[in-house]
Amino acid sequence: MPKVLFLPHKIILPQGGEFKAIEGETILSVALRNNIQLEHACEKSCACSTCHCIIRKGFFSLSGWSEKEDDILDKAWGLESESRLSCQAIIGTVDIEVEIPLYSVNYVTE
Repeated sequence: MPKVLFLPHKIILPQGGEFKAIEGETILSVALRNNIQLEHACEKSCACSTCHCIIRKGFFSLSGWSEKEDDILDKAWGLESESRLSCQAIIGTVDIEVEIPLYSVNYVTE
């Protein structure tokens, strides 16, 4: 069973945390199941960038990304080469390490 290590985030998860994942579930599903209040304004439909995260370890073990996800990621704050939308990134068999950016572009609350 793969693990997801969420690095510390000063607001959402100050101590960080390591959680078991089920192969085939998304990073966002792991976060929500473990009461990590990761924003997801579009309710997991790949229509916003509020669930943007950066994969610090295990990036290539995740599912591939679509052109739609790539287009939405272009709107994310702090985009990096290992950025993914947590609602679209499906976990494989390898442990991953995830950083939740300090800021997000939340069109719903702006």
